[in-house]
Amino acid sequence: MGGAALLAARAAIRTGAGRVFLSLLEEHLPESIFDPQQPELMFRTLGAAKRDSLMRRGAVVCGCGGGEALVPALPTVLADAQTLVLDADALNAVAADARLQMGLTERHTSNRTTVITPHPLEAARLLGCSTQQVMSDRTHAATELSQRFGVICVLKGSGTVISAPGERPAINASGNAALATAGTGDVLAGMLGAALAISGGGTSAHSATLNSVFEHGRLADEWVQAHGNRPLTADWLTR
Repeated sequence: MGGAALLAARAAIRTGAGRVFLSLLEEHLPESIFDPQQPELMFRTLGAAKRDSLMRRGAVVCGCGGGEALVPALPTVLADAQTLVLDADALNAVAADARLQMGLTERHTSNRTTVITPHPLEAARLLGCSTQQVMSDRTHAATELSQRFGVICVLKGSGTVISAPGERPAINASGNAALATAGTGDVLAGMLGAALAISGGGTSAHSATLNSVFEHGRLADEWVQAHGNRPLTADWLTR
């Protein structure tokens, strides 16, 4: 799902990130590769990103596409990224691997910033429970995830719940059912990456996360006000 990575990268550069590097999982990329809709994006292989210390110097968004092919890259990402957003495929990989779970937890003890953005099924996999249990008490599920792994948790859904260690859980008031289309979560991940890069992570990460989640929902509210029931596509959110 290369489109997922493109959506996240476009969202990041259009919401304030000064430079965005898009690392695909292929070992070799054509020298002429570029995004015609967003030519500012700079493509790099994962190996090149690691050699250039990009993961240590910037905010990393990981998991928007890649599937199981992402798994071999995750130990490096967890170890090297100073500020990290984990989404979708990355969360599923962590849920299935105790070593990756340990690597995620260790990030908190070394004072690195991590935001995870599960939907209810992904949250259930991480917690080892059913989706029904997550949905029966979403605030509890988000709080348990943030405490277990030492992360800021954005539990997506109707009334997205944001939980962080040492903070009271918050329920986001913006957004609507128009966001229930493919790719809108990838856009949110990119927006979070940009906000964390701007804020510098650390103690500002929680506020940056709250603001990004609200803005993502506000854009959907704006769409409904202007277009009614017309379908909202994820790419529109990045414009």
